[in-house]
Amino acid sequence: MKASEMEYRLKFFLDNGFQRKECKVCKTPFWTLDRTREDCADIPCSDYHFLDMKEGSLNWSVSESRKKFLEFFRKRGHEIIPPKPVLARWREDLYLTIASIVDFQPYITSGLVPPPANPLVISQPCIRMDDVDNVGITFGRHLTTFEMGGHHAFNYPDKFVYWKDETVSYAKEFFTKELGISEDLLNFKESWWEGGGNAGPSFEVTVGGLELATLVFMQYEISAGDYVPLKLKIVDTGYGIERIAWFTQKTPTAFHAIYGNLVDTFFDKLGQPRVDSELLRVASRFAGRIDPDNISTLVEHRNLVAKALGIPVDVVKDELNRAARIFQVLDHTKTVALMLGDGLVPSSSGEGYLGRLLIRRALRTLKFLGTDVKLSELVKLQINFWGYDFPQLLRNRDYILDVVDVEQEKFQELISKTSSLSEFLSKSKRSIGLEDLVELYDSNGIPPDIIADELRKKGIQIEVPHNFYSIVAKRHQVAPLKKDKDTLKLPEHIINEVKDIRATEALYYKDQYARSFDATVLLSKSKYLVLDRTLFYPEGGGQLGDQGWIILNGDRVRVVDTQKVGDIVVHILDREINLEKGMRIEGEIDWERRFRLMRHHTATHVVLAAAKKLLGDHVWQAGAEKTPQKARLDITHYKPLTAEEIRKIEDMANSVINDRRPVRPFEINRVEAEMKYGVSIYEGGVPNKANIRLLEIEGWDVESCGGTHVWNTGDIGAIKIVKTEKIQDGIIRLEYVAGDMVSRYARELEDKLVNVSSKLETSSDQLEMKVEKLLREHQEAKNLIAYYRKEALELLSRSIQERSINGIRLIILPQIKDQELEKELMRRLTSQSKTLVVHITQTNGELRVDLGTSRDIDVKGVVERLKEMGGKGGGRGTFGSMVVANKSREEIIDYIKETIERGGL
Repeated sequence: MKASEMEYRLKFFLDNGFQRKECKVCKTPFWTLDRTREDCADIPCSDYHFLDMKEGSLNWSVSESRKKFLEFFRKRGHEIIPPKPVLARWREDLYLTIASIVDFQPYITSGLVPPPANPLVISQPCIRMDDVDNVGITFGRHLTTFEMGGHHAFNYPDKFVYWKDETVSYAKEFFTKELGISEDLLNFKESWWEGGGNAGPSFEVTVGGLELATLVFMQYEISAGDYVPLKLKIVDTGYGIERIAWFTQKTPTAFHAIYGNLVDTFFDKLGQPRVDSELLRVASRFAGRIDPDNISTLVEHRNLVAKALGIPVDVVKDELNRAARIFQVLDHTKTVALMLGDGLVPSSSGEGYLGRLLIRRALRTLKFLGTDVKLSELVKLQINFWGYDFPQLLRNRDYILDVVDVEQEKFQELISKTSSLSEFLSKSKRSIGLEDLVELYDSNGIPPDIIADELRKKGIQIEVPHNFYSIVAKRHQVAPLKKDKDTLKLPEHIINEVKDIRATEALYYKDQYARSFDATVLLSKSKYLVLDRTLFYPEGGGQLGDQGWIILNGDRVRVVDTQKVGDIVVHILDREINLEKGMRIEGEIDWERRFRLMRHHTATHVVLAAAKKLLGDHVWQAGAEKTPQKARLDITHYKPLTAEEIRKIEDMANSVINDRRPVRPFEINRVEAEMKYGVSIYEGGVPNKANIRLLEIEGWDVESCGGTHVWNTGDIGAIKIVKTEKIQDGIIRLEYVAGDMVSRYARELEDKLVNVSSKLETSSDQLEMKVEKLLREHQEAKNLIAYYRKEALELLSRSIQERSINGIRLIILPQIKDQELEKELMRRLTSQSKTLVVHITQTNGELRVDLGTSRDIDVKGVVERLKEMGGKGGGRGTFGSMVVANKSREEIIDYIKETIERGGL
């Protein structure tokens, strides 16, 4: 969409003498005080002239730039808001925090809830993977991680804060007074912005070729491709904190401004000579001319740099390519540290996929640099460098470094398979396109350029897109929409019929220990019943819907399930009834079942908090289910749990139960909840409400939850973890029982012990001694069998007769019932060249033919011959196995002899 000129014709510009011009290069309108300016002072229309400016030479670090920005707006009435994690876990549509406005979408920007302050200012660490392949190549224009300084104002119909003129005025004041940039160097380039489902006109603030900020005036919601005016008018600005630091330092590249002496440390650590700073400075000055999607511009850039410095273009190319790889490792290791520090667990899906992609891209770059430095050593440098700015890096240091080491080990295992994979591809694929490369990466995880190198050795040329990782990242950066599970068990006609009924009064929240109630019928259709109020909890949050009875004049009708449509509870009965609207009925829940569900649901909160406290902040609920019999919890974790860890989680959970801690549900404004407790309250999902229901276990856990729970942890009774397993990469499942189900589980184990003891003819208390005795006897028997097997092998080896046919040693073994002996004998006999060993045994009225050959004979010839006589089975290489019916042993042997005589091997 393109906004009208009037959206940009501000009173501020007209009052202060700014002129609207059109850039002679890109034809984009911009506002400036410089009467002589002909371009918009943005790349590629202008080179990075700011590197040669004296203005703004303040030598601010990233930390200082952040502090100056926040303090400037604090003094002007903006409240400083702490940043959110780089993992957007308060959003169900995004994995990563890509901009500061993401912190406030969609609930604040839609007007559902008020902002934490108005106006406010924030410096939000962001991660964008869209241009990951361009990092380093453009000397800092592209980064995967950056800080967005945003000052935001939320204008309501009845409350105006400030809008366009004030926003532009703030920008002018910040850049002129704080950075000392002359007014006539400031340019406001007209633009349009879209993101996170919102849109609006914007200005890009450019100076000397560098865009320092974007001023967005969010006034539309994008719905089904249409631009719908928002109720709110939102000031959404993005100041580049790293770019401000670069502008004030004027270092050869943005990486030098961001990382300081860490740049040289990385060059040294990776065993690479440092690149000449003047070469980098000239390369950066012309970097705006590089369009990474157009390779020819990169060639032109290298030629331009070579000409400016009077050195060979090949030297320029090699040096800048080498520098780009160091810069990539710098950028990626910081991003990886931030991702892991905020709790990401590498995996093959979701946010974990993006984290693993970046780790493997960094490892691939290290491989190309020919270094054996561990990636974790480089990540440790980033933790030490950024720990003051981002305390979560220091807090989670051990986890971060351990995960990186684990991922590097997995990567090395993958690389070891590259040769065999390329061998397979060279035989099975005539051509390999982009979709093949993406599928190979998703299924195998091996970087495509490494596979391409192996295939080139085999004479197969494949083209790997220069932006391959960006393509893959874009496909995985948006979370799939979750289906509404509330209505899946209800027929569509019932959903349509009940959706306009008033919300059901949730008695199950008012008294979770109540068992019976009375209510009025609002709708009765077939076996579906809606009441004005109910104690029956509808399925949700991983908890099954209640069961029980509806009582009508002494007649008890079974409620087999409870579901919901929005805020309307639907009772599903075991038979059809037709009740009149307005009729009074009684209801009674199945208390024993409900109490078990309450215990298991509360136990889930206890176990999750125990796992987080023991394993680390990276533990996140990936799924849960509570039934009357047991509960399960899926958590994010990067390796299987040890027996000791399981025991500790169980002990911690039972300690909380013994403490008899109060369990308190309460409602709170979602913004207040996030500010007070953090986004970890969304472990079980993100509710779409202004006020959310939290469950607090005193001194242990606070989490958003709509389920039913016990009032005190002591009511859980006890918790026993009965099973743990890795269900997919990065996800561990715990299954456990609580309350009286613990004794039932113990009883089942006891029954198994009694049963085993009976079979071993001993008592339960003597079972361990009996098993130890049996194990000793079993080992003695194994040793004896091994001795007899060795003796038999020697005897058989000496007594076996062989015959030579066409230079082939044919050996027919006698019938051997010991399969291990047969295998060992075949291995020994086929160690000599030109040997075929045949073993024929009777099995269920058929003859089984096992074939073994030396390495210089392929068993396929004999297998195919036996198939001709009706055999079933197969084989390749040095082993085959067939089943032949209706043939005698002698016929099969003659067939094999004939095959050898004909030269069939």
